[in-house]
Amino acid sequence: MKKLANIVLMVLGTLATTAAFSHAFAAQQATGDAATLNLRKGVTDISGQVYDLHMLMFTICVVIAVVVFGAMFISIYLHRRSRGATPATFHENVKVEIAWTVVPFLILIFMAFPAAQTLIAMEDTSEPDMTVLVTGSQWKWHYKYMDSDVSFYSLMATQREQISNRYEKGENYLLEVDRPLVIPTGQKVRFLITSDDVIHSWWVPDFAVKKDANPGFINEAWTKVNEPGLYRGQCAELCGKDHGFMPIVVIAKAPEDFAVWMGEQEKMQREAKAEEQRLLAMSMSMEELMSEGKKVYTATCAACHMPNGEGLKGAFPALKGSKLATEDMQGHIDIVVNGKTGTAMQAFGKMLSLRELAAVITYERNAWGNNTEELVQPKDVNAFIQGQ
Repeated sequence: MKKLANIVLMVLGTLATTAAFSHAFAAQQATGDAATLNLRKGVTDISGQVYDLHMLMFTICVVIAVVVFGAMFISIYLHRRSRGATPATFHENVKVEIAWTVVPFLILIFMAFPAAQTLIAMEDTSEPDMTVLVTGSQWKWHYKYMDSDVSFYSLMATQREQISNRYEKGENYLLEVDRPLVIPTGQKVRFLITSDDVIHSWWVPDFAVKKDANPGFINEAWTKVNEPGLYRGQCAELCGKDHGFMPIVVIAKAPEDFAVWMGEQEKMQREAKAEEQRLLAMSMSMEELMSEGKKVYTATCAACHMPNGEGLKGAFPALKGSKLATEDMQGHIDIVVNGKTGTAMQAFGKMLSLRELAAVITYERNAWGNNTEELVQPKDVNAFIQGQ
């Protein structure tokens, strides 16, 4: 009886520990603290399936651990040397060999069915309600709605002063963008994911979507968000020096609100194209170019070339007093439009408008004492691009 009581106490103790862990885990989930310990459940049906699959596998692992370690600890207790236990003399047991081969096999089969169903559902991009082309580029994301002319770049909006510890870091430090991707709720949205340069990875945890963006290839993913909200992610591939500065923000809007937003974006695109056509037939003044150019330079160039144009020695060349910015105008236009292969100098030809390109080049050629008095007009940039 004493032996049986000891065994029962050990088993109950093990089960109580497991139950206490499960209770604490459930309590953390109820208060929303489990996100720091466990996979988040997400906001889509697929992310819910992934979460349920994860918890199933976790439960199976816990049960196996309880059984295996329980048997091990009980065996150690009952067959310890102080009790006079003597080791068995058998070398092998065919029944045991069969059992510990068949049982794990059956467990794996049991785990494979829900895993396969979830994976098949995750990869089923058929019959989407809308399609968005997602292109990774050092170090930003470009979104194009395939059913309209709307497209834009999404850049990190966290201030550089926060990164350099001059300002206090905000709540969403390094996870803010100037233009988030907007999608409708209740509709299946397919993502075509690719890259302009190196391998990136588009990852939004709440959607259970994480796909590599490979140059020259297109990967597919999809989501269907049930409720409006704002969801954050980031590049999950080590893609270069600014890898940590490639956040993703997606806003899910009700279909009627999304339609209003899309109409506004299409109007803005039409107005921007009309403005570019107008600028091709006229010239901007030095004052206009310098004012616009300073804004563009601060937003896109100052992080590398510094606000004073002096660059960083050994890393980023100075523009102040450089031959490129004071002599070679065509070369200057070329490097801003097309970038420079093998360096951190990215191409801005697709990212900036003709007006912005002309303005920032003019600014660089006349700021910090460069004073070339040369104006680069939108039509000059357009002529260069068309002549390539």
